[in-house]
This record gives sequence, structure tokens and C-alpha cells, in this order.
Amino acid sequence: MTDTASDMRPQSRLLRWAPPGVRPYLTLARLDRPKPVMLLLYPCWWGLAMAPRPAGFGWTDLWYVVLFAIGALVMRGAGCTVNDILDRDFDGRVARTRTRPIPSGAVSPTQAVLFLIAQLLLGFLILIQFNSTTVGLGIASLVVVFTYPLMKRITWWPQFFLGLAFNWGALVGWPAVTGELALPSLILFAAGICWTLGYDTIYALQDIEDDARIGLKSTARLFGGATRRWVAGFYALTVLGIGTAGLLAGLAPLPFLLPLAVGAAQLAWQVAALVPDRPVDCLAKFNSNRWFGLMVLAGLVAGRALA
Repeated sequence: MTDTASDMRPQSRLLRWAPPGVRPYLTLARLDRPKPVMLLLYPCWWGLAMAPRPAGFGWTDLWYVVLFAIGALVMRGAGCTVNDILDRDFDGRVARTRTRPIPSGAVSPTQAVLFLIAQLLLGFLILIQFNSTTVGLGIASLVVVFTYPLMKRITWWPQFFLGLAFNWGALVGWPAVTGELALPSLILFAAGICWTLGYDTIYALQDIEDDARIGLKSTARLFGGATRRWVAGFYALTVLGIGTAGLLAGLAPLPFLLPLAVGAAQLAWQVAALVPDRPVDCLAKFNSNRWFGLMVLAGLVAGRALA
């Protein structure tokens, strides 16, 4: 494995402009790397876009789009903070993560906990703007957020638990509109988990040697030379699940399925072009999933508008 580098982004414009004392906290919340937040946000928007609109829903759509965007940014930061608190000893032993704020000493564990509390309070203020079903589901997601970082110690499938956390928004987006869960949102949630299993297995390839050295588990280590086939299978289930959910939700088939087919082609490109032993390529393929998320969102919006 070659060209491994720190995952901190000192060249980030946000970090250059921020006061020095604030920069470690922005880094702790990964605000120097905002692109992956879309992987948390898209399932929220997918559930919101797919749900049937009750009479009089109207302008609320746009307000919910904004609330989910802010909430995803905040909760992604909270999840990263939890991860770094729990993994501070491991992070100091991995080349890519040893410069993170806690192992580098820029932020103490106590300061990180206080920062986490502030993020959770802000997230709660956003959550209570929704109906009671959505609030309950949002609170329940904290169980997954707080336990996921521990899973790489005890199971070869930590990517599955990340999938639960990152795709919880698919469960929340639908009842934000309808007030209740339904089968299409559950299928969408399952499809999102498969998507995460694919893209985070690719991401985990960056750390496969360090993880083996310090005893952390991942699907990348579990699958070994068969990783490409497993990722292809997860991505196939992703497309199948999203397609099934959308059709069960009553979306107009053609405007929904055409963008989904473009998204499927993007996933196929990831698998075909992946260079597993080159971390820079793995990171690029991981980051490219935002384009898949956008294609799915376009199809859901078009399918709902023309249903």
C-alpha cells in the first residue's frame, strides 16, 4: 500500500480563515472536509423526496431541505467527534489519522466531550422542528452514532453499523412528510446500508495495513482479494433496493429510473476502475459517491413531481 497521507486538510479555505483557537474544533468536526457530509445528507433528502405529499404540505418542503442539511452537517461532526474520542489511542498509531486534533494534542479529550455536547444540543434544536415521529426516530439514531466507533474492535462488519448511522435519514425523511414509517422507506434504508457497505469498504482499503497491525477489523480486511466482487454485489443490491422503494412509493417510472440508471453506471465505474492498493485512488472513488447520491435524488424528485 503506497501514498498514504494524513486525512487532515491544512489547505482548507475554512481553516485558513478561521481563528487559530477554533481550527482544531473545525477539524475535529471534519468541517475541513465537507464533501462526505453529503453521504449522510442524501438519504435524508431521498426519504423526503420519495414520500407522498399530503394536502397543504407546500413550502414546507424547502424548509425541511434546509433543516436536514444543517442537521446532517452537525450530526456528522458529532459522529466524527465521538469516533475520535473513542479511537484516540488507535488514531495515534495510524499514519492517516495521527495528526487528528486529539492524538496530536490540539484538543484534549475533555474539550472534545464538551464540544460534542454542544453539537448534540444544536442537533436537538434542529430535530424538534419536525413532528413527534421524526423526533423519536432522530433520538433513536444516537444509539448507533455512539456505538459504531466501537464495532471495528469486535466485528469484521463495522461498515454495516456505519450504514445504519449514515442512512438513518432515509427513515427520518419519509415520516417528516407523512408522520409515519412505511415499507418504501424501510427498503430505502436497507438499500442505503448496502451503498455504505460498498463505499466504506473502498474507504477502508486505505487503512488495511495499519488496521491489521493494530488489530482493528473491517470488511476490506475480511474480503481481501475478493473485495471488488463484494463491492459490486453491495452496489447491485443498492440499485435494486432504491428502484424497488421508488416504484412501491408510486413514483413515475421513467423519470425516476433513468437517473437511477445513470447512477448505476457510476457505481459500475467505481468497481471497474478501482485500484485497491492505491489509497489516493480509493479515496477518489469513495468521494465520487456524491455523484451517485445526486443522480438518485434527481430521479426521486422527478418521479415524485410527475407521479
